Amino acid sequence: MPWILEGRKYSIYQLSQNKSLAKQKFDKTKMNSPNTKPDHLYRSGVGIVVINSNKKIFVGKRIDNHSDAWQMPQGGLDAGEDEDKAMFRELAEETGIKDVCVLSKSSGYFYYNLPYKLQKKFWGGKFLGQKQRWYLVEFLGDDKVINVATEDPEFSEWKWISKDEIIDVIVSFKKDLYRDVINEFKNFL
Repeated sequence: MPWILEGRKYSIYQLSQNKSLAKQKFDKTKMNSPNTKPDHLYRSGVGIVVINSNKKIFVGKRIDNHSDAWQMPQGGLDAGEDEDKAMFRELAEETGIKDVCVLSKSSGYFYYNLPYKLQKKFWGGKFLGQKQRWYLVEFLGDDKVINVATEDPEFSEWKWISKDEIIDVIVSFKKDLYRDVINEFKNFL
């Protein structure tokens, strides 16, 4: 099945053989059509905006990145796993957080591309990026229960930040994604 990138149709083979195509962004206005979504090229996952009672957002500093890269909790779906269950599992695995109230769930999916040099490194080179359902949850517990030193840690440290600060601390290839996610939940933030 062909898919559309910047108004032109491409086959999976054409994309896989052309580095410059793989680096490009998809036209978000065309991603709503079932005929143009290249879902098979994106790893399915969930992302979680965790807020506290002060409406500050949880971010963790990536343990595998030597720069000052922060992100919100996220992760892939296990085979046959329901998105809602994946959200709770990923949140607990990455942060130790279990006591939350789900405030909202995104109406659709959000996509992002990894930079080309990372596409080969992650997920065996099978995916261009991720397709994610995002959740907004309120943390109901005490900060003392937050634990990023998990069995398989993804974060070296964590902090609460405002929605206005988040774009400044995120890796460049996720900035558009985070702007869109914050906009999706703006009525709660």
